[in-house]
Amino acid sequence: MGEMIEDNHRVTVEEVRKLALPLGTRVMAGDGLLNRTVSWTTVIYPEESPSTKSLQRGEMILYAQHEGTGGAVTTDVDLVRLAFDSEASALVVSETPSPAAVAEANAYGMPVLLLPAGNRIRLVEKAIVSLLVDRKGQIERRGTQIYRQLTQISSRNEGMAELVGAMARLTNKAVVIQDKRLQVLFSSVQPQLVAMWEEIEGFLRKFDNLPVDLQDRHRVVEIENPVIMQALPTPGLARLVAPIITKDIGRGYLTIVGRDNDLDDIDLLVAEHGAAACAIEMAKAKAISDTEKRLRGTFLDRLLNGDVSAQEAIRQGERFEHDMSATHMAIVQTWHGDKSPSLRRLETIVNTVVSTQRAQALVWQREREDEVVVFQAADPKDPVGMAMKLAKAISTEIQRQFPQAHVAIGVGQAARDVTQWRTSYRDAVQALDLAVRLQTDTPLYIGDLGVYQLILSLNDREKLSNFCERTLGPLLEYDMRQHADLIKTLEAFFACHGNLSQTAELLIVHRNTLLYRMNRINEIAQIDLNRPETRLALHLALTIRRLLSLN
Repeated sequence: MGEMIEDNHRVTVEEVRKLALPLGTRVMAGDGLLNRTVSWTTVIYPEESPSTKSLQRGEMILYAQHEGTGGAVTTDVDLVRLAFDSEASALVVSETPSPAAVAEANAYGMPVLLLPAGNRIRLVEKAIVSLLVDRKGQIERRGTQIYRQLTQISSRNEGMAELVGAMARLTNKAVVIQDKRLQVLFSSVQPQLVAMWEEIEGFLRKFDNLPVDLQDRHRVVEIENPVIMQALPTPGLARLVAPIITKDIGRGYLTIVGRDNDLDDIDLLVAEHGAAACAIEMAKAKAISDTEKRLRGTFLDRLLNGDVSAQEAIRQGERFEHDMSATHMAIVQTWHGDKSPSLRRLETIVNTVVSTQRAQALVWQREREDEVVVFQAADPKDPVGMAMKLAKAISTEIQRQFPQAHVAIGVGQAARDVTQWRTSYRDAVQALDLAVRLQTDTPLYIGDLGVYQLILSLNDREKLSNFCERTLGPLLEYDMRQHADLIKTLEAFFACHGNLSQTAELLIVHRNTLLYRMNRINEIAQIDLNRPETRLALHLALTIRRLLSLN
């Protein structure tokens, strides 16, 4: 046995604390001296005289105050001195040491550790010996203990914050939980990292800084060793990062940050089992969130169908902490075109942008209508400006994530109170329909679409088509015969509000070339572009042609 102890002489007090002592053991003194080597362990009972014990250098002394059957022979102060004199590695006690003992221990440089209540000292001794002679086996047993402790926190509904706190105590390192978008949900930062934490968190938030194996959320379940060690830009620091997986898909990430030479087996165990415990917590939170979202969506659908009174709407709004009495703007979006992502993905993007913009808004899917609806609480002084800013941010983010996909977005009129929500929604849907017909990704506000609404309200397609033919026919025929661009020139002319310099710049032609084309338009169509009614007719004809061709 002595030979085996010698082979394992590199086990330190800190490793014993993390791998063998009961979870929750606290360091009462000598916190900076936990790197001492532990050679063996000895139990001393209160009724024993320490002089009867043959203590060897480097032994960890276990003092069982509450397990003795007779009166104490020695005080905890005397015990600290005994530990020092015998060159013990540390003293472990089962009752809170006196202030005098703590002071003595700090003066002598003797680590003192306090066991949690209710632990039997012989079982503690057995765990320490197990670590000294069978490190691998003890690590496996420790992993089971850690997993049990962390999952019990979840089963008691103590929440993710308590899980993070427990992991921070187990590792004595910083712990960070992030969602799938790398937003930090919870964190516990060690004092020594506070000054550099902004830099560390900035690194953690960047997707490209994730280890490559963890970047595909749909394949992380296939990784054989899901806990990955990664160096951080801050010299001397590294992290262990593990995916948080529920239903075979990555839902977030657990990170443990520490000195690169100080991340050890216990940190690996906490990362592995902590990620599993966090997965349970995230699954619970998602189930609750989905239920709340479904109930909220049902209520809002009823509101848009006219089945909810204003008083009930305001009461319901209070339940999900939203002021329904404020001025709101309806924003409705849907995919259009081939190979569109799912409606769920559209809702996720919208929610992300709403969160990033810190907008006060309600978001929900209307699956039957194949659309995502947003009602944004807006500033009564400029509700349209606020709504268009949010709508454009949504469009920009969609184009960033899905460059090949197309989204149509319609914005309704301002609803000054909840009774006007239905009208704002209908207006937004009308603007949305026009955006689909025009195949534009630019958000359209109903108030800007007067002439389009008039045209769309005319149901006689044949008359509209005949009007286009009479007005544009000669120009269309000339373009086809001569491979010219007179129609394109007219469209650019109206897009630039009749400004010739801007039109030439848009078409990338010389101003003289543009003037020649404009004269040819007058000659071929036998019109005078200087007349306002002629311009109006041409502009309407171009608009009708565009709408008819896309219907």
